Amino acid sequence: MNGIFNNLFFYKFLKFGVVGFSGVFIDFGFTYLCKEIFKIPKYISNAIGFTIAASSNYILNRIWTFESHNPHVTIEFFKFFCISLLGLGINTFILYTMVNKFNRNFYFSKLVAIAIVTIWNFFINIIFTFN
Repeated sequence: MNGIFNNLFFYKFLKFGVVGFSGVFIDFGFTYLCKEIFKIPKYISNAIGFTIAASSNYILNRIWTFESHNPHVTIEFFKFFCISLLGLGINTFILYTMVNKFNRNFYFSKLVAIAIVTIWNFFINIIFTFN
């Protein structure tokens, strides 16, 4: 395959998926902790879990997935985090819609939102952040 869709692309997507999967545990863990233990409202808990996972994902993706050597770490992190914040907006919209409009389970809805946002994050990050 030529161009962007080659073996390296799919290998990076697989690595991005592994990092994202670890982020799911971080995200769910902190969301659960905030929502169920600390009784923080569910959408704020969701934002906290998502933000902590996004920060962890940046570090792992920088080192392992994209093997970035960009000396401008702050700028790179800012780009990654802005994309993650847009992803959070998409995530929250999907979560809100599934829970409040379609009466789906909060955690099932969160899993669906994470899957969709993972695809968004990968493509935007490979084009914008780690290009």
